[in-house]
Amino acid sequence: MTTRLTVAQAVVRFLAQQRSERDGVERRFFGGCAGIFGHGNVAGLGQALATSTGLPYHLTRNEQAMVHTAAAYARAANRLATLACTTSIGPGATNMVTGAAGATINRLPVLLLPGDIFSTRVASPVLQELEDTRSYDISVNDCFKPVSRFWDRINRPEQLPSALLAAMRVLTDPAETGAVTLALPQDVQAEAFDWPDELFARRVWHIPRTRPERAALDRAAELITSAERPLIVAGGGAIYSEATDEIRAFAEAHGIPVAETQAGKGALPHGHPLAMGAIGATGTTAANALAREADVIIGVGTRYSDFTTASRTIFAPGARFVNVNITGFDAAKLSGLQLVADAREALAELGQACAGWSTPPAYRAQAAELTRAWDATVDAAYGLEGSPLPQSAVIGAVNAAAGDDGVVVCAAGSMPGDLHKLWRPSGPGSYHVEYGYSCMGYEIAGGLGVKMAAPEREVFVLVGDGSYLMMAQELVTAVSEGIKLIVVLVDNSGFASIGRLSESVGAERLGTSYTARDGSPLPVDLAANAASLGASVLRPESVADLRKALDAARSATETTVIHVRTDRLADDAPSSEAWWDVPVAQVGTTSATYAAREEYESNKRSQRPHLAPPA
Repeated sequence: MTTRLTVAQAVVRFLAQQRSERDGVERRFFGGCAGIFGHGNVAGLGQALATSTGLPYHLTRNEQAMVHTAAAYARAANRLATLACTTSIGPGATNMVTGAAGATINRLPVLLLPGDIFSTRVASPVLQELEDTRSYDISVNDCFKPVSRFWDRINRPEQLPSALLAAMRVLTDPAETGAVTLALPQDVQAEAFDWPDELFARRVWHIPRTRPERAALDRAAELITSAERPLIVAGGGAIYSEATDEIRAFAEAHGIPVAETQAGKGALPHGHPLAMGAIGATGTTAANALAREADVIIGVGTRYSDFTTASRTIFAPGARFVNVNITGFDAAKLSGLQLVADAREALAELGQACAGWSTPPAYRAQAAELTRAWDATVDAAYGLEGSPLPQSAVIGAVNAAAGDDGVVVCAAGSMPGDLHKLWRPSGPGSYHVEYGYSCMGYEIAGGLGVKMAAPEREVFVLVGDGSYLMMAQELVTAVSEGIKLIVVLVDNSGFASIGRLSESVGAERLGTSYTARDGSPLPVDLAANAASLGASVLRPESVADLRKALDAARSATETTVIHVRTDRLADDAPSSEAWWDVPVAQVGTTSATYAAREEYESNKRSQRPHLAPPA
């Protein structure tokens, strides 16, 4: 049997029938379709969505932002669900490239459905068409190829079924997932075809829990049980595989401290005796002290970014690595012993293989003492007062307001580093900082996606004025959809983190302050801007006022923006005592440049490839 539908109608009907399943729990894979319409998709996907009851449509205000929303939705759903995103051809499509890159770098599934130029070419060049003298088969959508895990252009209706199935295979593969792009020429979208009814049958994609290979498991257990000072580094994969109970059980059974990457923060709740907090360039002194002395590093679902490894300076030269990861690409990093498997399965089996072994009591006592010292440091940072407000005190107030059900969302500027060090997570899902791409503008759009995926949780978006000015439009989407966000807008009239970095490399804070040419303040009122976009706005001027504002925002039913002023020149967060590799000019015109270069070269001498000796 067949059903006659347009290509766009077939896409929508297919997406509405897709389900994911893991551990016996099924859910819709696509929570809806976000989109902005133009001539390249309004007659195709626009018409199809308008007449569909199976796939909810969400009007967004910026194409890049809609992809951030989809990626955040996917992360909050542990990659078991996502949103589709549709745009017109031309700038609407290429606006999504940044979001696609962020999704792929962070290993998050999003489906992109950009309109494309006419497949028939009869009217070429059409509006917004890129004319390439090398080929008529190139359009701006080719830009998506390097930032997509799967890419295809549907030039004929007959190509659609295989492309849709391939897209779903990649989106639901925990080792391969990322952005998937299906470019849809505007004439093909509207073309009718007789589709086999099997295409629209309810389809369940089973998310596997790959078990570790026995020989690799034995080698990993042998290495771990030979260690005296092991350290677990929990990454995003530990959260996505819902392996946090297994991490806790494994750590407790064997007395192994746990440090966390940005994506893995919350793997253990704050207060657990083995929770060392953040690791690396934005880490805690507790976790970093253990990392420098660890003889075996057990990486669980981490891709070992430069921040995690402090640009490969944080681990001891002789450290060995056991890398538990669903993808061999990440498991092979740092010459690690590869345990390619689902994190939950691997830890459960590792626990059995290491039964009866644990670390020396003195090591666990050292970890506890280091944590107590760091907690005291954070308490001091949270307790700072002043006007403008210290950023660390702002974070402390938000952390207290978030409680057990809150989620903090952030992405760029000085805030992610301070959050990684200072935030005290209540558990998995309570900390959502996009730091794989660290994309300015992600924050409000990402908060929207988190709230859509987890409506039962309070979502606290921390956004600096730089990111806010780049992409505040999704406040309008939150208001129009009736989705409540608590947005803490931290206004320091510039770029604080890059300003400090600029000074450290001898660039003298060039381009990091929001002032007029003569250095005078700008007549810009971001709080008034937020109010104009439909949000309720509060303007606390002290930490006590901020706490009251946060309580009021929690009690409210609508999106609230809390505008707080901080000092971009202040650096009130405690040091991680770790390094990040940012090159410094070898020659310059100031003594500051030469001093910065000398310090840089000194740090470079401690940078190692972490090559383990051959087995």
